[in-house]
Amino acid sequence: MKEFLQFDKMITPSIIKFVFWIGAALSVLFGIIQIFAGAASPYGGGAQVISGLFTMVLGPFIMRIYCELLIVFFKIQETLQEINNKTPRE
Repeated sequence: MKEFLQFDKMITPSIIKFVFWIGAALSVLFGIIQIFAGAASPYGGGAQVISGLFTMVLGPFIMRIYCELLIVFFKIQETLQEINNKTPRE
């Protein structure tokens, strides 16, 4: 509990994993919505269908990269904290 109250232990990396799954699901959902909206368009929604496919494929991929970059920042912080703990105090 002491580590939690003094911010020595980070909880955000586990939250980031949850955010990834929510973002990936939303990307797929919005892609499906775009595909159906494009298919229902009276004047041709081919571009919207293609856009929906790209959203479904690239959305989770981009979300994964973003979340991994956030986790890298926390890994850097953990490593720096370990180095700080190993260095002798004067």
